Amino acid sequence: QVQLVESGGGLVQAGGSLRLSCAASGSILSIYTMSWYRRAPGKQRELVARLTNGGSTNYADSVRGRFTISRDNPKNMVYLQMNSLKPEDTAVYSCNALIRTTGQQIGPNEYWGPGTQVTVSS
Repeated sequence: QVQLVESGGGLVQAGGSLRLSCAASGSILSIYTMSWYRRAPGKQRELVARLTNGGSTNYADSVRGRFTISRDNPKNMVYLQMNSLKPEDTAVYSCNALIRTTGQQIGPNEYWGPGTQVTVSS
């Protein structure tokens, strides 16, 4: 069993910063790609940032240059540093990871955290 838990969300003024964290726990053998997604009210979920275990990154055009994804492999954690926040960044941010568990023959499987609310006031 694997769990992802996000933290670090909250209310911030436009122009401010927040740092989101996501901790993966359980019977983890290997973690491959780790990503952050977000879903704003009335909109579809979108990819914010992705980081492979090889170090390659992808960012949504709307956040490139303002957000930075990073990971701490020994701790099974991924972070999202969000700077110069805008009201349009308001959303529920969810952590996503591709994980192979101990004893798993075929994989990896995809896991999601419950999400953390980020609200940016103007």
